[in-house]
Amino acid sequence: MTAQNKLGGNFTFPGTSITVKRMGYGAMQLAGPGVFGPPKDVNAAIAVLREAVDSGVDHIDTSDFYGPHITNQIIKQALHPYPKGLTIVTKISAKRGADGSWLPAFSPEELTSAVHDNLRNLGIDALDVVNLRSMFGIHGPAEGSIEPTLAVLAELQRQGLVRHIGLSNVTAAQVAEGRRLCEIVCVQNHYNVARRADDPLIDDLAKDGIAYVPFFPLGGFTPLQSSTLDDAAKELGTTPMVVALAWLLQRSPNILLIPGTSSLAHLRENLSAAELELPEKVLERLNEIVLVA
Repeated sequence: MTAQNKLGGNFTFPGTSITVKRMGYGAMQLAGPGVFGPPKDVNAAIAVLREAVDSGVDHIDTSDFYGPHITNQIIKQALHPYPKGLTIVTKISAKRGADGSWLPAFSPEELTSAVHDNLRNLGIDALDVVNLRSMFGIHGPAEGSIEPTLAVLAELQRQGLVRHIGLSNVTAAQVAEGRRLCEIVCVQNHYNVARRADDPLIDDLAKDGIAYVPFFPLGGFTPLQSSTLDDAAKELGTTPMVVALAWLLQRSPNILLIPGTSSLAHLRENLSAAELELPEKVLERLNEIVLVA
């Protein structure tokens, strides 16, 4: 079996029957520039999704506020009826302004509407996993109680519209608060080889088998730049981005990857990271390039 078939090995979300390969796909870049409006080429976006699934990807991350509505509609067009075993994870609690801005959408009415928007645009009756995204800080975690908003999501879970709950853009204190209120199966935060503030949180979650899903694993809108990454890539005959993804897979067994792209070539490059095992000496050098801790 090739590593692409294995795609980093398997992970089972705690307290669930959902098992996914650790290398998944993030759909954010399927929308237009700035994650707003439609892409220039919908057929190309459909081709990327279909190739991802054909390559063994069984974990797709999305949200109805990407576009808004665009990525979910493209996912439905490309993949519905969904193949058995495909897990689609979405997130709620934000909305887009007419100018493309990112705005909080925390009220019970907004949260409920967001769940129904995801259901309708994906064409399903229940959502596998919904991440509650904290919006106390738009561009990074900020303290504040998530209990009122999480209670709304937990009620939607009791209604059968949401199967499992995760958190996104959260602090360690908010994760602890969330876990006191309901079962949390995953945490999705900004993390990569150069941004390591969540190192202690990742290790704590790993002890309880809770998934940690880094967004912007390759730096996001500002791609990672590091001479250490460049040197490692040359030494291993690959690209810096593949090295960065491989580092994440080796960082901890509870890390699930959702690198996004609208390009078939980049998709294939990202998936190839599951084939790369970094030597210990390379890992040591990469562990020293922390820019934000």
